[in-house]
Formats: sequence, structure tokens, C-alpha cells
Amino acid sequence: MRFDALCLAAALTAAVPGVAWAQAAAKPQSAHVKKDVERHRAMAAAHEAAARCLESGKDEDQCKKDLQAACKGLAIGKYCGMRHEH
Repeated sequence: MRFDALCLAAALTAAVPGVAWAQAAAKPQSAHVKKDVERHRAMAAAHEAAARCLESGKDEDQCKKDLQAACKGLAIGKYCGMRHEH
């Protein structure tokens, strides 16, 4: 399934070279964009660590506390801006 998605993304990029997302890598990034990229990566790393914590069988409350600590000052809300339905 992942391979199909990658092929589709590559085909769309090749077929529509004028769209902004296809050319984003070629443009120099502003300081604002660079900061946003860093924050998104930091949030993703915090969520990946939380997922690994849960997978390891640790207590859910402890994993949430670890996520809150990793996200402090990084995003809105105590879970890095991510809300779950449960």
C-alpha cells in the first residue's frame, strides 16, 4: 500500500510540475518556514516517542506525562495539539 502511495505522489509531481507543493524544495525557505518545519519535526518526534512508550506496555498515564513534558512550549494544548476521540 505504501508503495502505491509513493508511486502516486511521484506521478502527480511529474505530471503537474507547476503546483506549489511540487516546487517547494526548489524555493529558498524563509526563517518563518524553517522554524515551522523544525516545530513540526519536534512535534512528530514527541508523538513518535509517545507511540513507542505505549507500544512498550508502559502505563498510559506515564506516556501522556512524557508527551506533555516533550511538548511543553512547543504547541497548543497539553498533547502537542493532538486530540483523540477517546
